[in-house]
Amino acid sequence: MRSAVACVLCAITLAASGAWAEEPAREPSQATTLDDLLRQVRRGWNAERAENQRREAEFREARDQQKRLLEQALARLRAEEDRSEQLEAAFNQNEQELAELGETLRERLGTLGELFGVVRQVAGDTRGHIEASLVSAQYPGRAPFLEELGRSKSLPSIESLEQLWYTLLQEMTEAGKVVRFPATVLSPDGAETQRDVIRAGVFNAVADGKYLVWLSDVQKLSELKRQPAARYRSSVADFESASSGMAVLAVDPSRGSLLRLIVDTPDARERVAQGGLVGYAIIVLGVVTGLLAVTRWVAVLLAGRKVAAQQKSDRPDPGNPLGRVLAVYDENRSLDPETLGLKLDQAILHESGRLERFLWAIRVASVVSPLMGLLGTVTGMIETFQAITLYGTGDPKLMAGGISEALVTTMLGLIVAIPLVLLHAAVQSSCRRISETLEEQSAGLVAARAEATDPNA
Repeated sequence: MRSAVACVLCAITLAASGAWAEEPAREPSQATTLDDLLRQVRRGWNAERAENQRREAEFREARDQQKRLLEQALARLRAEEDRSEQLEAAFNQNEQELAELGETLRERLGTLGELFGVVRQVAGDTRGHIEASLVSAQYPGRAPFLEELGRSKSLPSIESLEQLWYTLLQEMTEAGKVVRFPATVLSPDGAETQRDVIRAGVFNAVADGKYLVWLSDVQKLSELKRQPAARYRSSVADFESASSGMAVLAVDPSRGSLLRLIVDTPDARERVAQGGLVGYAIIVLGVVTGLLAVTRWVAVLLAGRKVAAQQKSDRPDPGNPLGRVLAVYDENRSLDPETLGLKLDQAILHESGRLERFLWAIRVASVVSPLMGLLGTVTGMIETFQAITLYGTGDPKLMAGGISEALVTTMLGLIVAIPLVLLHAAVQSSCRRISETLEEQSAGLVAARAEATDPNA
């Protein structure tokens, strides 16, 4: 009996210990009697039962909440599956309707599809033509519409077709007009100025006596950094000042290409510079020798005139060769004919030497200048072959410098040599005529002297 009571008390004590373990903050009171111990056990059972009931209630509430959420999720899933089936059915139906409508559209369009393709192609081609046309300087803003029409995938409207037709007609009409209009012009230093521009069709544009070019990338007129030769610019001022009737203007039918080539063509100074040092040496030699040849030719011509005047006079003039020869005759009249002839021959040789002075320099220069041109040709070809060795033959511009030097020096040598040869021949011929006149007069004087001293005469 005591063993049973001890076991019950131990169980009650353990239960009470478990209940008290859940509430560590409350210090259990010390049981002094069995009734106190029984009350404490009862209170522990009640607290444990209340806690278990609370936890069971929370569990049931959480279970019900999860069940409701699950039911709601399943309901939404079923609704979305139904909606997906409806959308899939509608998509299939729309695809079938689109295919039927597309087939109907192709049947109804017929040749209009090809026509709209041609319209887009024409719009694209016209856009490039408009951007590069001088007419766009007077009528800007035409290219965006053509670009949009050329890229459009939809059918063009009637308004778009009419505008395309109007743009083509406007370009054709303006190509045959000479128009004056204000426009912004780029100067060679990049500054923009407002000028009155005259447009000759789609070929040329001029302003302030200068040719202009159309820059299609920036859609503006620009003054050429270098104007063409004077023979092309001579008619610009008269053309600008004309108000009616016909006026002359150099027209570029290639719409700027020929004008740029003419501008890029080197002038005489640049052409000479291509000859290098050899070319400049040939020019210096030609100028110096040419001046000498002209000077000697003028001197010989003047001497010839004085000799002709002396032939008509009986009084010797020491200012001309014939007068000096006659003066020698007058000074030596007392000599015998043979000695007098020698004196006159000496005077004629002296005068011939004076007349033919520096002819050797002209002759040498006429021979040396082609040789110097040949020297420039050789040096130019050496430079060309060096460029070929370093860079190959892919770019002809790399060889152009040497070839230009070779050809320009040859040209300069011939340009110098040909006039010098002609001048040398002219001066030498004039000197020969004067010398022949002196010899003729001298022979006549000696013959007259011999007749006067001949006792058998």
